[in-house]
Amino acid sequence: MKMQAVVPVIAALLMTPAVWAQAAAPAAGKVGVINIQAAIASTAEGKQAAAELQSQFTPRMNELQNLQKQIEDVRNRLQAGQSTLSDEEKARLQREGDTLTRTYQRKQQELQDDTNDAQQDVVNRIGRKLVDILNKYSKDNAYAIVLDDSSQQTPVIYAANQIDVTQDIIRLYDQSYPVKNAGATTPTAPRTAPKPAPGTPAAPKQ
Repeated sequence: MKMQAVVPVIAALLMTPAVWAQAAAPAAGKVGVINIQAAIASTAEGKQAAAELQSQFTPRMNELQNLQKQIEDVRNRLQAGQSTLSDEEKARLQREGDTLTRTYQRKQQELQDDTNDAQQDVVNRIGRKLVDILNKYSKDNAYAIVLDDSSQQTPVIYAANQIDVTQDIIRLYDQSYPVKNAGATTPTAPRTAPKPAPGTPAAPKQ
């Protein structure tokens, strides 16, 4: 029995919508960079949404972990009883393990699909508002172009910290879209995307 681990619940908050490049920029001006992934994840709204998604999907992740334990138990019983169990009992345990495995795989796929949809909704909601703020900020501060250094489509080899506008955009976003009970402080956004929360461990192999 071999199954893949569940996709981490928060991972899709680190996906970047493709809307940033649509806005027109001034013909001449400064060049800036932003880490869109970090900006989305580090806004108060983004952190609150991540916590809500974690809470929403944790029960289903726990259910998958319980199924893994049941599969492991069946596997151990089969291994321990190779010389003592009857052929009929071995066949029964094998059928039970196969049924549990199919249930695990089905529930795992359903969870992955549901989390992907929920996460993309969050990213799109925050991303649309964030790019509006970035557009206004760029025009107000005479930026000709702002590159997303978290995007594979616009790789940035080097950028001085002085031209990184990520923190400014996070601050302006939180001012424009305050979140209730979001906490008093907002940690500094890293230059690279924050690590996703760990998912459920891989199922035992047989």
